[in-house]
Amino acid sequence: MLFKKNDTRGYRVFTVFNIIFLGLLGLVCFLPFWHIFCKSLSSGAAVSANLVGLWPSGFTLQSYREALTDTRILRALWVSVERVCFGTLFTMATTILAAYPLSFDARAFPSRRVYSCVFIFTMLFGGGTIPTYILINNILRMTDTIWAITVPGAVVVANTIMLMNFFRNLPKEIREAALVDGAGQIATLVKIYLPLSAPCLATLASFCVIGHWNAWFDALLFMRDPANYPLSTYLQVVGSKLTAVKSLHDAERMMEMSQRSITSAYTIICTVPILCAFPLLQKYIRSGLVVGAVKG
Repeated sequence: MLFKKNDTRGYRVFTVFNIIFLGLLGLVCFLPFWHIFCKSLSSGAAVSANLVGLWPSGFTLQSYREALTDTRILRALWVSVERVCFGTLFTMATTILAAYPLSFDARAFPSRRVYSCVFIFTMLFGGGTIPTYILINNILRMTDTIWAITVPGAVVVANTIMLMNFFRNLPKEIREAALVDGAGQIATLVKIYLPLSAPCLATLASFCVIGHWNAWFDALLFMRDPANYPLSTYLQVVGSKLTAVKSLHDAERMMEMSQRSITSAYTIICTVPILCAFPLLQKYIRSGLVVGAVKG
């Protein structure tokens, strides 16, 4: 039952209002995605004439055939997988190595406040797009490599602060006991702190996976060859352009599609992997809203 006998009338009205409001909000968020899905299954003529609403018009799978037979999208998918794997690994490594010493008190780490101010300053003020491009292209020579889109964003200050606060909530006597028993700082971090911080680490890793999968602008800056685009960038730049019509067969094939129907198919293909992963990451994302939020 939704309500108990001792629930007040005001509580029941408030609960019903919340259910209706959140249901309408969820519907508003879902309908645009459903509309895109319907356009991806509709004929090009119906899409071009704006006849597609909340149900496919002129049902066809030609847009998906066109997208899935494009070898470039498979290459872009592989680049996205590489980006998620390497980017998450680098980000988590730098986050852990930065958060652990910053979680010490002033007696154990006298310069802690100075380093904390440096981290917070970089979160508030950035160098800008042009200096970043000069650094990646002219100094580090990372252009057109996977490192150009994984290494520059490896330090996420918000994640570092969250993990630092989580470490500070752990009893400091655990670390002191490990050091007295002869364990070094690395052993203490790996064998004690990381196992105890598994929920927080899983939350931060889920943030990294979603962030790297959806990112597209940095690849547009640092990748000169479209073959090195990740899936999101490919969708933004290449997927929105129709292949040139070179023959009568191509012309007949393009009559069944339109630019918007193909783009819709690319959008669905790009979204499906993260939609499949979201149910597995949902509990970590929900816990990430409160984890490490106290004791700064």
